[in-house]
Amino acid sequence: MTLDTRAAAARVLAQVLAGRSLNQALPALLAQVAERDRGLLQQLCYGSLRHAPRLQALLGQLLDKPLRERDRDIQGLLWCGLLQLDGTRIPDHAAVAATVDGARALKKNWAGGLVNAVLRRYQRERVALLAALDAAAAASHPRWLYDTLQRQWPQAAATIIEANNAQPPMCLRVNARLQTRDAYLAQLSAAGIAARPGALNPQAVVLEQAVDVGALPGFHSGLVSVQDEAAQLAAALLQAAPGHHVLDACAAPGGKTCHILELQAQLAGLTAMDVDAARLEKVADNLRRNGLEAQLLEGDASAPPAHLAQRQFDRILVDAPCSASGVIRRHPDVKLLRRATDIAALAARQLAILRGLWPLLRPGGHLLYATCSVLEEENSRVVQQFLSATADAVAQPLRVDWGESVPGGRQLLPSVDGPDGLFYALLGKNP
Repeated sequence: MTLDTRAAAARVLAQVLAGRSLNQALPALLAQVAERDRGLLQQLCYGSLRHAPRLQALLGQLLDKPLRERDRDIQGLLWCGLLQLDGTRIPDHAAVAATVDGARALKKNWAGGLVNAVLRRYQRERVALLAALDAAAAASHPRWLYDTLQRQWPQAAATIIEANNAQPPMCLRVNARLQTRDAYLAQLSAAGIAARPGALNPQAVVLEQAVDVGALPGFHSGLVSVQDEAAQLAAALLQAAPGHHVLDACAAPGGKTCHILELQAQLAGLTAMDVDAARLEKVADNLRRNGLEAQLLEGDASAPPAHLAQRQFDRILVDAPCSASGVIRRHPDVKLLRRATDIAALAARQLAILRGLWPLLRPGGHLLYATCSVLEEENSRVVQQFLSATADAVAQPLRVDWGESVPGGRQLLPSVDGPDGLFYALLGKNP
């Protein structure tokens, strides 16, 4: 028996409210709804989380008292109802009725009247309720992040916020070992899939509308992979050459690992390391699909396995764990799960990773530090702190014309039709 779509969305959102990530919560519920409704379920979950700060602030005005923790599913259901009234093509009367039905599907009949009353009141008082929101809630951002963006990126904050609240474009990376981008664009056109070349990377293709990967010509044979254009820049910036030994130190899920191998087929070897064994399996899956080989290694980049110390790598890629503040549109649960107090701990972890990996880099080699963050605490400050404490480390110039020049590196900012927000810094090791 299939599950009501709104009830399924409510259960996903309840799990996120309890601290689980959307990636952890959504798959099991997707399997419980009718196949035709899976797109709507994803739309409700992603949309509600993208606008969670605004939706929750509205509920604060609409409810006489907060819901109990055990009724997080009703909170999620109300978010879905408000989202439908504002952000979908579903007629208002149908949205209200379906959301009320969702309460019954959750076996909480008592909540049906509450849901109906809240949504009807929102319909009547929408203009006044929206006008009463503060700037952060109106922008669908938590206060700490809204204030940080205004302070660190005063000229670009509005653009970043707009991108964070939008559905991201679907971007592909054409396998340069197998085909040119122009040839693949022709294949897409023949398949009736509208697409355009990316602006930053010669292997990038941007689809006009997202499609299931199974519809992409050659996907299962490794002809193309899904990867945002900002992330595609890493492989070229690393400048791996024939005969080089390369370490991808935080490799999962393996997109950058595969891209490095696609661009440089004559490496002496590539080691793909990750601290999470389960996520390392995703690297293996991507390598198999693309017909590529690398040595897989479970290990903590801040304290690499002892046998790695006996090796010297010519190139090291550090795609460091971070706040994900540059990819919120792809991971909207960040707005709920990340706190201002998390940033200092993340920066400390990033610095520990740089210090742990630096002895593995041979003199004359390069380490590329990357994050999917737009926060200077995780980017420029980490790089500058590392450089000031490491005598044989020097910042290498990134001779590119994209992004913003910032101390120690280059910052891409997210935009609605453009790439995600990533930071890159290239560090050289003096002889």
